[in-house]
Amino acid sequence: MTMRFKFIAMTVALPMMALLPISVPAAEAELALLGSYVGSWRGEGALTGGDRNEPFRCRLTVANGNQGKINYSGRCTLVNATLSISGTIAYNDSANQYEAAMSSNAGFTGLAIGQQSGGQISFDLKERQKDRTGSDVRIGSRILLEGNDSITVDFEVEFNDSGEVLTASVPFSQ
Repeated sequence: MTMRFKFIAMTVALPMMALLPISVPAAEAELALLGSYVGSWRGEGALTGGDRNEPFRCRLTVANGNQGKINYSGRCTLVNATLSISGTIAYNDSANQYEAAMSSNAGFTGLAIGQQSGGQISFDLKERQKDRTGSDVRIGSRILLEGNDSITVDFEVEFNDSGEVLTASVPFSQ
């Protein structure tokens, strides 16, 4: 498995890890804000840090879910790989926070807490994992929901055995 495929498998999955099932009803303003992201999104960027930059394209569908949640599913393509992700984003009233859960076809799942500032909600993930070959990998991912009309996903993966760092930033628009 190439480093680029490992990067994609890990980084596409991480942003969606922010979304585990959440069943606490949210306040109207938070529900309205989440609902403003419903629709079809597209984005592209470049995977950098390897032998050469490679185009990175994604599609993301955000739909209304049950109990004030929004559900998302996405697909990203790189030269020789396709990755799928799905998850849920909700506002947990009792904890006074946004929460996101995700899973991917690369076998990664997780949860992230969102931080709201002005018209933005940011979900940050940082963790260490083992890749499919058993090597240690440091993974960082950030999802930024901005002003009802923009979603940006940033990724960074460091392969500890080689020291190679791969990054990508994908700005989405409707």
